[in-house]
Amino acid sequence: MKCRGLIFDLDGTLLDTLDDLAMAANATLENFGFPAHPVDAYRYFVGEGLRTLMQRIVPGSNATDEQLNEYMVKFGEIYTNTWNVNTRLYEGIFEMIASLSAAGLQLAVLSNKPHLFTQLCVETFFPEQPFAFVFGQRDGVAKKPNPAGALEIAEKMGVAVADILYVGDTATDMQTGNGAGMRTIGVEWGFRDRTELENNNAWKIVRTPAEVVTYAI
Repeated sequence: MKCRGLIFDLDGTLLDTLDDLAMAANATLENFGFPAHPVDAYRYFVGEGLRTLMQRIVPGSNATDEQLNEYMVKFGEIYTNTWNVNTRLYEGIFEMIASLSAAGLQLAVLSNKPHLFTQLCVETFFPEQPFAFVFGQRDGVAKKPNPAGALEIAEKMGVAVADILYVGDTATDMQTGNGAGMRTIGVEWGFRDRTELENNNAWKIVRTPAEVVTYAI
């Protein structure tokens, strides 16, 4: 067997969440009197945690910690009610996860999305719970690209990092997996482009979820 476990990013890798993230973020901006951004701009705004998202979308980026906390709370209130309006599995993801699970591989999710929203997304779209571990951004654990979360999962799996594939769609994901000593697979269907994945030393780059299976099994 080519590997013993896989760790997946969530947004832009398993789920297309862009429209709902942009909707909630723009509604947050409008609530505080700021202009909205085009949906496509959020491809580069998201991916490094909620606080960073707020810092990137608020004009001037001079918000205080207190203001950022206020924006984050409002975003959470809005996103709680709108997170699944347009969010969907990318084509072929369900079949990919089913194949990997049937092969006996350990599967996990590691996201910079807030932990509760990460769990909600996975529980909703994967009701059969194929993932042994599902972690979003948590207090006390450094967010990606720090490899701490990936290393924690490897330890919980009881699998050597060299036997784990880390699958994601951004530079942050490639840096996370590479920093943990794992082989990284960059996906072309996500929020970023192939050049970003190449520039961040993806071990392999795939166009379809089925290709992930060929590298794993």
